[in-house]
Amino acid sequence: MPVSLHSTGKASFDDIYDRPDPADYYRRLAELDYRIPELARPHFERLIESYRSEVGADPTVLDIGCSYGVNAAMLRYDTTVQHLAEHYRGGDTAARIARDRDRLAARDRQPNVRFIGMDASAPALAYASASGLLHEVVHADLESHEPTEEQRRVLGSADLVVSTGCVGYVTDRTLLRIVRAHGQRLPWMAHFVLRMYEYEPVAERLAELGYRTRRMPGTFKQRRFASPDEQLQVLNTLSAKGIDTADLEQEGWLHAQLYISLPESVAARGILPE
Repeated sequence: MPVSLHSTGKASFDDIYDRPDPADYYRRLAELDYRIPELARPHFERLIESYRSEVGADPTVLDIGCSYGVNAAMLRYDTTVQHLAEHYRGGDTAARIARDRDRLAARDRQPNVRFIGMDASAPALAYASASGLLHEVVHADLESHEPTEEQRRVLGSADLVVSTGCVGYVTDRTLLRIVRAHGQRLPWMAHFVLRMYEYEPVAERLAELGYRTRRMPGTFKQRRFASPDEQLQVLNTLSAKGIDTADLEQEGWLHAQLYISLPESVAARGILPE
């Protein structure tokens, strides 16, 4: 099946974001060896633990571009995309919801952490909410609109804001609207950003609000390219930015970098991991 490209040059998977459950979503991602959420998990876990130690309470975690609750599933199930593709095989949507609820009841690894998600896909959010993976959801496009008062309430409850692929589709406009929903309080942030997108302008805007940002060492494989056309587009984009792709994107994988943005007062106490 031909793969259409998003305006950014990445493959578009819009056709699997509007299903009533995540079976097709995880099947497609597993075919491409999508792995950034499971690579992100230990980094998010360390930030959750750092927040507990610093504040003395469990955080509320907001996943931007959460789709069917993928990062909540990683953190609560200790699983992988490949395992989730198998988990969602068989049965109808009601059966899949029941399996998720049973699994959470039996072995939720983060029982005291509250998970909320924001996405543009109403069906994906509906499933994540019904399955119990997310405690609250926000269906919004903050690139185009300010949050409503109810959305502001939910977004403003987040202590840790994470993402594993939405930066590039969303910009500083969305992130700043989320931060401003908190009033005077600054949530911690951790974003995995593909190398074809620039996070530095976002970091500069966050610095104006009182954040310190660090790009963590190394890169993280997101997934295999969906087609030669996608790889060519991304290689051309990176080349135009003067970014060396040898041993990275040239080998057939999209690569991301991790940026952690913490309030200056927290970063100054050495909370920002090395």
